[in-house]
Amino acid sequence: MPIMNVSYRAGDLDKTMKADLAKRLTDVLITMEGGANTHGGRAFAWVLFSERPSEDWWVGGETDNSFISPPGCFLVHVTIPEGYMNASHKHDVHLSVNAAIRAATDTTDPAATGASILVVIAEVPEGNWGCAGRTISLENIADSVGLSKTSDRYTWVQAYFSAKARMLSAYDYPKNIGGLPPSISRE
Repeated sequence: MPIMNVSYRAGDLDKTMKADLAKRLTDVLITMEGGANTHGGRAFAWVLFSERPSEDWWVGGETDNSFISPPGCFLVHVTIPEGYMNASHKHDVHLSVNAAIRAATDTTDPAATGASILVVIAEVPEGNWGCAGRTISLENIADSVGLSKTSDRYTWVQAYFSAKARMLSAYDYPKNIGGLPPSISRE
């Protein structure tokens, strides 16, 4: 259930580039979902664009290109479920989002290219996603997108939440604090 919010400075994307970028970022989202190129996986792949006036985008105390490298200013907030990605997965997202923006803007690849593309990944704690008026867990999401619960990705997720359950128990957190999928119980 990843969501990408792409903020960009006015003039850095035209309508054609935006459409191309939306498709490329959707592919990144599907890859992030463990390759869930299913109806459910695509239904969870949201890309939102926010164009900002250039006079509202300050970098280094300036609104011009003094501190901006090609293809321009981009701030991409990627929202994911907690425990869904390890450090390697997150690194791949940083690379893939940068590559998608460079490709959609037809930007060449000199050393500084992409230095003004910032990608921030934020994890939403288990139990804080909701849809159709119901709280949904990472397990529900995996079922909806068709992610195999025997995959390496899901095995990692289970290990993450098992460790979190042990930590919550070891430090005597209240039982009703939540933050664990329904199949994981505290010791």
